[in-house]
Amino acid sequence: MTPINLCPCGSNNSYAACCELIIDGKKIAQTAEELMRSRYSAYVAGQIDYLIATTHSSTRKNHHRKDIENWSKSTKWVGLEIVQATDTMVEFKANFEGENNSIETHHEKSTFVLEGGKWYYVDGKFY
Repeated sequence: MTPINLCPCGSNNSYAACCELIIDGKKIAQTAEELMRSRYSAYVAGQIDYLIATTHSSTRKNHHRKDIENWSKSTKWVGLEIVQATDTMVEFKANFEGENNSIETHHEKSTFVLEGGKWYYVDGKFY
């Protein structure tokens, strides 16, 4: 995999000083939005273990490792836009390169929960 310099989450910080700290467990996401941004970066970086670990135990059974890995590796992610965020919800648009080099959008309103001092992705509504 190609090294990531600028963090994919859109913070304009380096990956090493931003989401990589959260993904590597050196920092805990402080908000649902911060967790969502780190999860987007994890998709870009192919950090499947992190994506599984940050999915809430109540819905983890609905997410299959191979499907997550295939989507992460087969998709060329090109940008993240936060539409709106509250304490427990983040609506975002994750842009990726589709067929014929067209830009497509995964639009989701995700729900998060804070449990034991850590944020977890619960589920999402897709548009």
